[in-house]
Amino acid sequence: MSDELKVFSGNTHPELAHSICEYLGVPLGQIDVSQFSNENIFVRILENVRGRDVFIVQPISTPVNQSMMELLIMIDAARRASARRVTAVLPYFGYSRTDKKDQPRVPITARLVADLITASGARRVLTLDLHAGQIQGFFNIPVDELTALYILSDYFEEKGLEDLVVVATDVGISKRARDLAERMHAPLAIIEKRRIGNTDSTETHQVIGDVSGKPAILFDDEIDTAGSISSAAVALADNGAKEVYACCTHPILSGPAIERLAKSPLKEIVVTDSVPVPESKRIEKLTVLSLSSLIGEAIHRIHADLSIGAMFQS
Repeated sequence: MSDELKVFSGNTHPELAHSICEYLGVPLGQIDVSQFSNENIFVRILENVRGRDVFIVQPISTPVNQSMMELLIMIDAARRASARRVTAVLPYFGYSRTDKKDQPRVPITARLVADLITASGARRVLTLDLHAGQIQGFFNIPVDELTALYILSDYFEEKGLEDLVVVATDVGISKRARDLAERMHAPLAIIEKRRIGNTDSTETHQVIGDVSGKPAILFDDEIDTAGSISSAAVALADNGAKEVYACCTHPILSGPAIERLAKSPLKEIVVTDSVPVPESKRIEKLTVLSLSSLIGEAIHRIHADLSIGAMFQS
């Protein structure tokens, strides 16, 4: 059935799409995604997709709004070219932080993005470590959410750290951090913090749990400006952690992130390639793990009508 499978990529992360196609043993689909002088986006699929199972790989990451518009227009183009099914493959779901009304007169933008993807013609979504689980419910089409937890835990297990502790960067991520801790047979600690207004600033308060004399692995779903993860690393060092590591799925690394990470007590920051990490941001202590086999296997299973959940049964 591989001749019926087509994988296309927008301009946001073609390197990941190429790696996924290498895993699947199929060529990356030919598509023209360009921009006119008036900033309008033009898409033309350069091969036949009639009756094919089409997967479009495009994280909604920097430049966020351009990435999203490319995705929507590519989905529409595939639908109008009579593709049998179009699956939006979103290694990173942008606008995922605005998943609820936590203040008066604010939007639920994650729901809006879900509606746009559905309206454009996607019949399925494949994504990775959503910021909030309820985002799956924003869609009226099937959503398969993968996790990089196993890739991250396997990496740290190979390092052979002894008597380690997994640390959630805040209470909100503690459930996923607990999953990582259980997989690594380690205790869990939590950083208590308070966010200041609508800014990226946070005030770290205290470490809940014993980290003294232990290697500590900070866990979060994404690192944006690195303010939280850097201050959490300082708090762990101040509380006697032997050495401090960090890991996350989505390395957004915006603004002062790289400078903060470089100056932090973190010994190593382990991330995935869910979004592009340019060479200018690949400092010595940053390790980038590939998602190509994880996403590639999920695409194969969706195409062959096999279980996605079976991928994570141990």
